[in-house]
Amino acid sequence: MLHPFQVCSNARLLFIGTNRNLLDSLRIVTRLYATEPKAPKKPPAPGAGGKKSFTRDKPHVNVGTIGHVDHGKTTLTAAITKVLAAKKLANIKSYEDIDNAPEERQRGITINSAHVEYSTEKRHYGHTDCPGHADYIKNMITGASQMDGAILVVAATEGPMPQTREHLVLARQIGIEHVAVYLNKVDAADPEMVELAEMEVREVMTDVGYDGSEVPVIAGSALCALEDVKPEIGRDSITKLLNTIDDYIPDPKREVDKPGLLPIEHVYSIVGRGTVVSGRLERGSFKVGQEIEIGGYGKSVKTKIGGIEMFRKTLDEAIAGDTIGVLLKGVKKDEVRRGMTVYAVGSVEPHDQPIAKIYLLKKEEGGKNRPYLTTHNGQLYSRTFDIQCQVNFKDKDMALPGEDVEAHLRLIKPMVIEKGQRFTLRDGSVTYGTGVIVDFNPNMTEKEREKFRKGKSLKEKEEFKAKYNEIFDKAVAELQAKT
Repeated sequence: MLHPFQVCSNARLLFIGTNRNLLDSLRIVTRLYATEPKAPKKPPAPGAGGKKSFTRDKPHVNVGTIGHVDHGKTTLTAAITKVLAAKKLANIKSYEDIDNAPEERQRGITINSAHVEYSTEKRHYGHTDCPGHADYIKNMITGASQMDGAILVVAATEGPMPQTREHLVLARQIGIEHVAVYLNKVDAADPEMVELAEMEVREVMTDVGYDGSEVPVIAGSALCALEDVKPEIGRDSITKLLNTIDDYIPDPKREVDKPGLLPIEHVYSIVGRGTVVSGRLERGSFKVGQEIEIGGYGKSVKTKIGGIEMFRKTLDEAIAGDTIGVLLKGVKKDEVRRGMTVYAVGSVEPHDQPIAKIYLLKKEEGGKNRPYLTTHNGQLYSRTFDIQCQVNFKDKDMALPGEDVEAHLRLIKPMVIEKGQRFTLRDGSVTYGTGVIVDFNPNMTEKEREKFRKGKSLKEKEEFKAKYNEIFDKAVAELQAKT
């Protein structure tokens, strides 16, 4: 009696007739279709078919492009990589490679700060392309906080515009001392327009605290450099700009002897690897295998460094100034976020009640033409984080634009901040103050923090309004009389 048996594999059918033939048939199937189990692939060693190791053979400097929206910052960044690629000092990055987020491509503007690597004969550069649009000034502050020097891009067809001034004010507040100017789009402007634009940008730079008369200004066209036309204003202007930043921006002094500290700019989840955070190592050094702590926004996580990369090249040790990605062992992506800080265990502490010295900007400096009352709320920006805070003036109820004041700040959540750390205060779309941390009050208790988060009661708000209405109106009248 026949016992039909059917084996299916890769759409083929094998019929086996009798029990006597069953064993032989199965052997045939095994020979035809079975495969040996594959041994798991070992990750290739750096330099042996895997990612290359980073070679530190030149001084590393962080620079970037700032300026008004549509003045050509991203085009200039792409042009720099193209000119240097011809000398085998960079990999070409197109405009689309730099503005690579879907929303950036859709809107045709830079939203997030982008990082590009290139070298000159003298240096290795990490280049940050900052967004110019007013809606993304938060990302500009983050990008600029990582720079040792900046390239201000100004279109010769328009001259300095609102974000030109705002970016310069922010760069000055953050502590960027050296700014070179690239006067772009000269192919679309007549000589008189180019000359006028240079005069205006020098005036603006002087107004915000730079030495406008001594600032190097290079005129050219990034688009011509990118399209390989008119080399005298295209390629040659890029070469001149690179020579200028080599000479004009000094080698930065790095705090390499202090414990490592890295403000987080981006967080990624890498399939098969884990969570990676990136940013610029502000001071000290990090080594693979080192125990670290991540803190900020009221959270704290301890882990070890599983790996370090810099522009897709591996490092055993990163030092201050390096823009790196750090693999965090056993940490989930939702446990960390932008604005938190990676640091050597026990080297810093989170605070929520810093004491600061603040300068309130005048209207002509980008601030507001109005007085500020104590206990007002603002958004504090520092390093890569921003957080809501309350500003309480010391020994006074009100301060006017142009004044220097001491204030006790209350943050909605504890953040990693230190004495000497600079910050910016914004109200809506206006930067109204800049300051530096000088000391700390003890952190709030849970009860105090809960009360602070709830804010003033309706009765307290009415009392506050009634108390300050008279002095507020008087101060406004004085300001209007002055202007």
